[in-house]
Amino acid sequence: MMTYIRQILIAVVLLTAAWGAVALKPTKKINANDKFSLEQIIPKKFGDWQVDPTIIPVKPDPETERKLAVLYDQTLSRTYVNTKGERIMLSIAYGGDQSNNLQVHKPEVCYTAQGFEVTRNVLGQMLTEYGQLPIKRLMAVQGPRNEPITYWITVGDKVIQTGVQRRLQALTYGLTGRVPDGMLVRVSNIDTDLEASYKLQDEFVNSMLRDLDAKSRSRLIGTFGA
Repeated sequence: MMTYIRQILIAVVLLTAAWGAVALKPTKKINANDKFSLEQIIPKKFGDWQVDPTIIPVKPDPETERKLAVLYDQTLSRTYVNTKGERIMLSIAYGGDQSNNLQVHKPEVCYTAQGFEVTRNVLGQMLTEYGQLPIKRLMAVQGPRNEPITYWITVGDKVIQTGVQRRLQALTYGLTGRVPDGMLVRVSNIDTDLEASYKLQDEFVNSMLRDLDAKSRSRLIGTFGA
């Protein structure tokens, strides 16, 4: 008799949990009606930087392109050059659904999959006019190619640095029935001098942020930049 009652109680708990999971499943995307174009909001010229017309972005292989199409709604890839001839590669990816079922494709994973060795992977802060921007600094090496990288990720209106922060941010939105969007912004250049490269990348990012309107800027760096 006790075994039968225990089985019933377990069934009730499982059914309640299943119902709760469905009831709490977020369904409303927070920016579903707020249309924008990365191609339009990111200037092709700002400060001492402009798009280098001699560089044609290399398209990913079909399999990678298929995966990106699933992960992201929009992507942007450009190379900028300044009057000194220094170049910065900018890559931005936007996804309208960053719930637990859809995660950003982190550069350290992406570069490793392409045959690079990531020799540096550290958390950091970039000083901007709008606050301290939480970032990650990488160094990716493949043969003679040395590529210092700076990137950050937003989930909803916050910049996150770790998987735990991402899950907590998604959960916070999920409890209100909303699905957060997300942005991955990556800048890099080809150089063996890490410190000089990161300084140049910081200058590039600050120049870009300075040229954006408040709404576009907050899309890239979260609400502290609004």
